[in-house]
Amino acid sequence: MGETKVVEALVNGGQATAGPPLGPALGPLGVNVLAIVTKINEITKDYSGMKVPVKVSVDTETKAFEVSVGTPTTSALLVSELGITKGSGTPNTQKIGDLSMEQVVKIAKMKSADVLGRDLKAAVSEVLGTGVSMGVTVEGKDPREIQKEIVEGKHDALLAK
Repeated sequence: MGETKVVEALVNGGQATAGPPLGPALGPLGVNVLAIVTKINEITKDYSGMKVPVKVSVDTETKAFEVSVGTPTTSALLVSELGITKGSGTPNTQKIGDLSMEQVVKIAKMKSADVLGRDLKAAVSEVLGTGVSMGVTVEGKDPREIQKEIVEGKHDALLAK
């Protein structure tokens, strides 16, 4: 077995190309860059419009490759869920969108797949924290209010799933 080379890059979901950053990094390894790009796009198509971290491991001898995909940033997931282009420049005064608790939980579950052993409450709190800095409200409230409610157990039924 040859040596394993790992190439990490941030790509647009479903839109990776053989150009930079992937092409120049993979080309010298003598692999089929198009096959790798096709595989990346297949795996990341659900993250269209978001930057997604990908890792390509290549066996330098056999040219066999493996692609693993990380989860987009919490802010990218929030932006996508709201169907907007970016967060608010002035989150304290300008709100950019309102999420339901279900949507927050959905994003938290996508993120918690990244961090094993973390409970859903912690992941939801993290998503809410990102929402604060982006100018997102949750069910019409400031996300910090929802964080307090979670601590008080008001959302336990939803978070028990």
